[in-house]
Amino acid sequence: MRDATAAFLRHLERERNASPHTIRAYGDDLRQFTDYLEGALGRPPGPEDADHVLIRGFLAELHRRGLKKTSSARKLAGLRTFFRYLCREGRLERNPARVLLSPRLEKRIPAPLEEDQVEALLDVPGDDAAARRARAILELLYATGIRCAELVGLDVGEIDLDARMVRVLGKGRKERIVLFGTSAQAALRSWLATRAELRPKTDGVFINLRGGRLSDRSVRALVSRRVKQVALTRRCSPHTLRHSFATHLLARGADLRAIQELLGHASLSTTQRYTHVDTRQLLEVYKKTHPRA
Repeated sequence: MRDATAAFLRHLERERNASPHTIRAYGDDLRQFTDYLEGALGRPPGPEDADHVLIRGFLAELHRRGLKKTSSARKLAGLRTFFRYLCREGRLERNPARVLLSPRLEKRIPAPLEEDQVEALLDVPGDDAAARRARAILELLYATGIRCAELVGLDVGEIDLDARMVRVLGKGRKERIVLFGTSAQAALRSWLATRAELRPKTDGVFINLRGGRLSDRSVRALVSRRVKQVALTRRCSPHTLRHSFATHLLARGADLRAIQELLGHASLSTTQRYTHVDTRQLLEVYKKTHPRA
């Protein structure tokens, strides 16, 4: 089971271009499931030992420990993906997790930041290398809506400063072109000039002070520090800026399908979950557009 898990994680990294955060989450869930199987069977398990009864028992054990439905649903989805991979590889004949139903979850609308909150977050003080890098990272996240993993994976050659365009390698190794504005352009130009003085050891756009490529964990920590510095009363992550990017575009009249392309979503329904327009804005649109408003 552990060998199969290691092969699956390599598949996610090399063929699916999954982020380090995603790979860690899959790895933790599969190790937890393997430990459960070993305890239930009294011996080291193989993938063929897992059946829907044992998977259901695993989920029941998590429920007894007080795990939230969202976490249980994520773990079950991860097991489905893992066993589907093993079926494609010829290791298993059937997917034992396929027959199990996911817990019914409440639909949560992502909460974006207000525009003035984004302005405060992006107004990074200072002019040293760390401050220039922070400004460039935050400006680019909000200007493009790219994922944290996509940002840390960017190479210098993928950014066209003059055209204000960047080529992004997204999920499933799908490439897309996204645009950015003059604020992000200025922040990037300032950072790239500083970057060249740090003796980079990688082609990555964003490097640490030792010259290595910056990790997604470092970017998340940067956002968390900025949230504390500007005293935002809510949690915020790089993904929050992605939600805010999409919502603010929609609120200002952007077409939903154009936003879908910029975000790199395969499905329009996924884009709809990323956007949120409040009742006041809907009422304004209604009054302006409905013939009998």
